[in-house]
Amino acid sequence: MTAATQRASASTTAARATLREWLGLATLALPTFLVAIDMTVLHLAVPHLTAALRPSSAQLLWIIDIYGFMIAGCLVVMGTLGDRIGRRRLLLAGAVFFGAASAFAAFANSAAMLVAARAFLGISAAALMPSTLALLTDMFRDNRQRGIAIAVWSCMFMAGTTIGPIIGGALLEYFWWGSVFLLNVPLMLVLLAVGPLVLPESARTGGGRLDLASAALFLSAVLTAVYGIKHIASETLDLKALLALCAGLGFGILFLRRQTRLADPMLDLSLFRNTRFTAGLATQFLTIFAVATPYFLSTQYLQLVAGLSPLEAGLAMLPPMLAGIAGALLAPVATRILHPGSVTGLLMLVAAAGFALLTLAPAEGTLRAVLGGLALITIGSSATMALIVNIIVSAAPEERAGEASGLSEMSGEFGMALGLAVIGSLASATYRNSVAAALPGTNDLDPATGAMESLGNAVTAAEQLDATAANALITASREAFVTSLSLSAIVGLALVLGLAVLAFRVLRRVPQQDDG
Repeated sequence: MTAATQRASASTTAARATLREWLGLATLALPTFLVAIDMTVLHLAVPHLTAALRPSSAQLLWIIDIYGFMIAGCLVVMGTLGDRIGRRRLLLAGAVFFGAASAFAAFANSAAMLVAARAFLGISAAALMPSTLALLTDMFRDNRQRGIAIAVWSCMFMAGTTIGPIIGGALLEYFWWGSVFLLNVPLMLVLLAVGPLVLPESARTGGGRLDLASAALFLSAVLTAVYGIKHIASETLDLKALLALCAGLGFGILFLRRQTRLADPMLDLSLFRNTRFTAGLATQFLTIFAVATPYFLSTQYLQLVAGLSPLEAGLAMLPPMLAGIAGALLAPVATRILHPGSVTGLLMLVAAAGFALLTLAPAEGTLRAVLGGLALITIGSSATMALIVNIIVSAAPEERAGEASGLSEMSGEFGMALGLAVIGSLASATYRNSVAAALPGTNDLDPATGAMESLGNAVTAAEQLDATAANALITASREAFVTSLSLSAIVGLALVLGLAVLAFRVLRRVPQQDDG
């Protein structure tokens, strides 16, 4: 062993995490889990809060969407702020505001109050998420241990998203709709009590103040762009969507121009010159883009085609989720044998097999193809995310860890929003055309006309028809829905096969981060 090797080995040993760091990881799992839960926990509560608060259709849309909007818009700003003032300080401040916003939401007595509370929750969540990931980078210096820690972090996020509807359904069995928010309060108190004991403080040395003009431009760019994308996904590509997208592009250009003129920019554009960083962001974005719509349609399949209740559908999703968690935890171990690029390529092939299985989903509602496909997709995508996030944050300079974390999470938000808009719109058009072809001669006064909008509307419309017509409508609508699901799966299959090629030919050639 050479002297250089001995020094590197000693450095790696000294950098290995202690019990305090692993306790810190358990502590950071709390906000990660809760932020993810709040993305889906409200879905089952919508009928209950609608009856209590009587929101308009526009208010209901904002109640559901404003949380994700504010997270997407504030992630990079908050990540940069944490780099400057201290990541633990920002995390604990975010915990205070997240708990307060949760209590505010739980006891909201009007739709406007709930919209405001959800917006406040989104801003607070954006303060929590980049801080958790940046702190993991500080705490786990050994690259292998950091990979495991980030895999656990990814698993908690995925678990929260999946378990959210189950927790919501269980709470709504016994309590009022606001109870879905109160779970956050005691766990935020635990974070505030334990965090200062096990989490280190870290901030940039000599960093300047956050440029408020840059923050405002960035927030405006992201919010208008996400609004335009979501409008396309939920309605159509119209003048409102185009104006929003153009405004987002304009704000984005102004933001980038400002960064080139600042001595201490909010976003360090030199990060994108790093091949590991840019390849990681691109892979993360495209993976979530490919997965978003097929995953969303599959959860609808469980309820509207297979006939499961919301709680049963949530429980049915547990095996795919557990398979994904296992894959995410094992992926860093696999990188000890193979290059991370090779592991990513293999995982994309696993996801491709899942998409192929989804194309075989029958209109009769049997679950094997859908749940098997979801399990393989979840293994491939979640394990890939665990590897890619580590590549992204470890490629950035230590003083920019919060900024890199915010960019990583924002690429995921944009991937999901754009995937639902593009592939979701294609699937919706396929569904409408298939129903129209199966039901020629329907007119605007026919109840069956509503079936062309969605399978949920078809089920509602069937209740107004006689048994023969209702059966024909449900059969045609389910077959059309399965056709749209298969099309989205085919698009996802093509994308992940392309990502597999990218991983084998590009990521595999990118130098690895040395341990320690």
